[in-house]
Amino acid sequence: MFLAILVTILLTIVFRRSVVIAAMLGILVLAAMSPNAGSGVIAHGVFALQSLFRAMLLAGSDLFDIMLLVAIMLAMLKSMAAEGADELMIAPMRKLIVGPWSAFFVLAITAYVCSIFFWPSPATALVGTVLIPVALRAGLPALGAAAAINIAAHGIALSSDPVIQAATRISARSAGIDAAPILYYTVIFSTVTGVVAMILTVIFLRRDMRLKPQALAGGGMAAAGGSISGEPGEGGEEIAAELPPHGRFGLPLAILTPLLLFGVGVLIIYRAIALPEKAIYGGEATALLGGAAICVLIMACIAHDGHRAMESVIHHITEGFTFAIKVFGPVLPIVAFFLLGDPAHAERVLGPGTPGYMLDFGQSVGRYLGPDNPLLPVGVMIVGILSGIDGFGFSGLPLTGSVAAALTGATSTDSTALLASLGQIGSIWVGGGTLAPWSGVCIVAALANVRPDELARRNFVPVIAGLIASALVGIALLVAF
Repeated sequence: MFLAILVTILLTIVFRRSVVIAAMLGILVLAAMSPNAGSGVIAHGVFALQSLFRAMLLAGSDLFDIMLLVAIMLAMLKSMAAEGADELMIAPMRKLIVGPWSAFFVLAITAYVCSIFFWPSPATALVGTVLIPVALRAGLPALGAAAAINIAAHGIALSSDPVIQAATRISARSAGIDAAPILYYTVIFSTVTGVVAMILTVIFLRRDMRLKPQALAGGGMAAAGGSISGEPGEGGEEIAAELPPHGRFGLPLAILTPLLLFGVGVLIIYRAIALPEKAIYGGEATALLGGAAICVLIMACIAHDGHRAMESVIHHITEGFTFAIKVFGPVLPIVAFFLLGDPAHAERVLGPGTPGYMLDFGQSVGRYLGPDNPLLPVGVMIVGILSGIDGFGFSGLPLTGSVAAALTGATSTDSTALLASLGQIGSIWVGGGTLAPWSGVCIVAALANVRPDELARRNFVPVIAGLIASALVGIALLVAF
């Protein structure tokens, strides 16, 4: 029955429909069939309803720290926006834009850095609003600007997630291992995919700018009033010199915030490399970054609102939680279902003696294929890609993490982490996203005033080539084990 529900969820994803109802009904069915449900129809019904709530409650408990961090980061960004400090933070990047190719890489780097700290959706809105008009006047086509931001933010940054570690921790909990090894492999695979995708995007963009510059200009160019040539358009230097409007404390906040957040990031990276025994991973990294963000939130509210900060901080936190619920709400029932594949979690939901359904199935398949079968990375990558078709990306992580653990067994942590990382890369690059026009593609496309399907088509060959390269690297690493 668990496998039948799993197939139903996959078919639902393929037809681009939400899998939430299928996941919740699956929990109900499994709970009603449990030998711990008691005797009689009423007893089974009562146990099934209780198990559904209990499964979602436990999944919510596992995800709450991630949701809290995302909410705090957005609340901090909103509080800084009141003083104009958010735009001031990235305004200096305008001076680096002197031509189309400098514009492309400035957009990509800025989008990546902002996304790993502030989450891709608000980060791309910030970067796109401030820097895309400057990039267009510098001669970068609107489609090129959108591709640079999209690949860097919703591709490289979201799939690796090295700072907030939301995606990594969902994969780790589904796989039943620590987040650290998954983060290590995810950074490798996201970098491989991103480098390949960026190189091919630049090659294709250069070719198209030479052969059909008018076709690439699009609405974004017209809206910005810029040129479509390879030279900086008129007024580019004037825009680069302007500073966004800001309040009295905007500049201090714009300087203090990146220093504090980058300091946290540098400390995390330094300890991971130089002092592994004192490394800050998972929940510890979340707590450190969250505490720093709360301090900035309080300072920004006091700076802008004075004695009214007592009320304004509540408003910003509410905005942050609203965004976090929108992001993680659809994931909660899916995580609740797939965690039933783990024996420890399944017993907490369905009672003692409950097996880990996914673990049992995966171990059977793993014994048939062999734990070091070179086809495993390709298979898990394909599962991730399919699960990302829904356009959300995160909804596939419980599945890929569970499949990775099931195929490798509990004794092979490195193999499990490698496969879970590949599944995470596939799911987020496709659905998080750079290929599904109904995903994060829509946000960037709207900022650049291009069509989402046009941007998705532009990304298709570079992203697929990058994912293939990551799968090949995964095969090589698995063979090396």
